[in-house]
Amino acid sequence: MALESWGMWQGREVGVPGQVGNAPVGDVSATVIKRTAWQVPQHLRRQHKGDDGTTMPSNWNRATPEAAGFAANLERKLAAGFESGLLLPIHALLVARAGKLVLEQYFEGEDETWGDALGRVQFGPEVLHDLRSVTKSIVGLLYGIALERGLVPPLHTPVIDGFPEYPYLVADPERRKVTVAHTLTMTMGMEWDENKPYTDPTNSEIAMEMAADRYRFILDRPIIGAPGEKWVYSGGAVALIGALIERGSGRKLPDFAREVLFAPLGITDFYWLAGSDGVASPASGMRLTAPDLLRIGAMLVDGGRHEGRQVVPEAWIEASWTPAIQTWDGLGYGHLWYIHEAPAPGYAKPLRWIAAFGNGGQRLWLAPEAGLACVIYAGDYNLFDRWVTPARIWREIVVGNLVRA
Repeated sequence: MALESWGMWQGREVGVPGQVGNAPVGDVSATVIKRTAWQVPQHLRRQHKGDDGTTMPSNWNRATPEAAGFAANLERKLAAGFESGLLLPIHALLVARAGKLVLEQYFEGEDETWGDALGRVQFGPEVLHDLRSVTKSIVGLLYGIALERGLVPPLHTPVIDGFPEYPYLVADPERRKVTVAHTLTMTMGMEWDENKPYTDPTNSEIAMEMAADRYRFILDRPIIGAPGEKWVYSGGAVALIGALIERGSGRKLPDFAREVLFAPLGITDFYWLAGSDGVASPASGMRLTAPDLLRIGAMLVDGGRHEGRQVVPEAWIEASWTPAIQTWDGLGYGHLWYIHEAPAPGYAKPLRWIAAFGNGGQRLWLAPEAGLACVIYAGDYNLFDRWVTPARIWREIVVGNLVRA
């Protein structure tokens, strides 16, 4: 697998340009409008500064890089990367190991939310940021929580059984072969194409958003192969997973997320963008602060626990991080998570890493065996070659300077 091909994903999922939910979190059924830049809510722009105008740090227990097992000059190497131009500008970088914050840096730059310009933003620990497709991986966690509570179908269940309003599809024996597990691993065997530009109405993601009935549109796609045999990147698959969670829990997706994931972690501030039909987007709609996304990552590398409480079932995490299929450029793929490995100086063997990728350079990187979590935010939306900086930061700066196991 060539490292150069990792960035292909980050240009593949952008949501619906110009369409965002204007409802407060928890009321995503309210009116949806097409926003211009000046209509974006103020809380999407919020900055957090001290009295002297400097960005204030987040409230985490901290450790120096050296104390956490990194090279003592970790921060200097990062700065040299930016100074040399080998690393292009980003919005935020946070690294935690064993639950302690090792690195926290924020920058200033242009940003947008689902295509709507926010202007130049000074990023900080309380600034919300688009996660884009990192949202998918978090929705995967929500399914695991719902599954443990008996709210959603088991993985072997035909996914079509969750949509009885389409009896002619429910009765189709070929479609009944597509299970929830196939949906979680993007191996449904159904036609879906997000390789086209997101300005093209024939892009499957855009066509789904424009359809009168998004779920009929997804489930009625032509069958082009046997389920489980080929990975095809699909925001439609995640839309089905989100619908199963909402139908099984009786809650809107943001409300369910708040109750079972965010509140247990102490996350109180988030925003979930919605499509033109008011449905919160499971594929790309979340906005979180960088420290709160890192908090999710730290919980995951601790086996799904936070302050002694099991938030995400540990068995679900392991199942999600077990490769079920290989992506078209060589990564393993589990339940909406990417899996691969990278060499670390302090380890005899390459470290397994798990990741959530989002358009524009959004990344949640995890190395569970090292207790390591890393968040990167950036604003390089839809730029094909801008995957390089997040990959270099992870491999060459973070993992590449992990000198002690």
